[in-house]
Amino acid sequence: MERGAFASGRVKIKTTRAHPIPWRGGWVGGRLAEWLPALPLCILILVFLLAPAIWLIVQSLWVGRGPTLEIWAKTLESRVTHRAITTTLSIATLSATISSLVGAPVAWRISRMSRGSRAAWLALLNVASNFGGIGLAFAYLATIGRVGMVTLLLQGLGVDFHPPRPASLTGLTMAYLYVNIPLYILLTIPAMGVVRDEWWEAAQVASASRAQFWRYIGLPLLAPFVGAGWLLVFTWSIGIYAVAYALAGDGAGMVINLMTLEMGIGIKNYASVGFSEPAVFGVLLLLWAALALSVYRVLVRWGLRWL
Repeated sequence: MERGAFASGRVKIKTTRAHPIPWRGGWVGGRLAEWLPALPLCILILVFLLAPAIWLIVQSLWVGRGPTLEIWAKTLESRVTHRAITTTLSIATLSATISSLVGAPVAWRISRMSRGSRAAWLALLNVASNFGGIGLAFAYLATIGRVGMVTLLLQGLGVDFHPPRPASLTGLTMAYLYVNIPLYILLTIPAMGVVRDEWWEAAQVASASRAQFWRYIGLPLLAPFVGAGWLLVFTWSIGIYAVAYALAGDGAGMVINLMTLEMGIGIKNYASVGFSEPAVFGVLLLLWAALALSVYRVLVRWGLRWL
């Protein structure tokens, strides 16, 4: 090597790059290794979601020795089915609408609280949103039943108050709201952060009033998330069974008709009427859940387009 080689920059140092050791299992083995941590979840989805859904579809289409649409036609033509679908959709619509009107302002207020106050409210809402089933039905009857605490208090004060029947449209809606309002608030609180305080300050600098800010900025930004929360509460209300059954009792089919109650009656009388009719109601609920999930994704993407 020449003495001036380093000075002239003519020295080239040859380096070798360490290559990763290839996976001997090939492409299939690599994919299996990547999905291995999610294998327990995939098994649960297959066993508890996909397999029951496929079984419901088969049961609703299979009568005797072959597939047929006879059970679908018979079920959908029944007056009981018409009343069940109409009542279910009416209760779900009323419950979701009231939950949105009450829950959206409360969610906005909680999202603007301090960290400690917000944590306390979130803990309370979590407890209320997970309180359902037989316990909720008992609490409803103990509060505003015929001999409930509020009923006796109002009547003792001379108020002519007569509570609605527990298994009526009004009674079930009031019972559903105890869970649906906290659930709606929890679902929409994260979305309230979309509207930033800096935008309200910028609107004030531009001499915009509070009404103009909400009309042109706040409400258009929050509308997709409010609609998505309404859709989730609506879907949740359609599938409620335990509260409705507890309030309606054994004569649920005669007191009030709901899709979930009709499914329960069919399962109870499985030995005599078979499982095909409850399977039809189950498939209808599955189809609505799939449609609601698709619309929900569209609404959320629409709301996130400004972020």
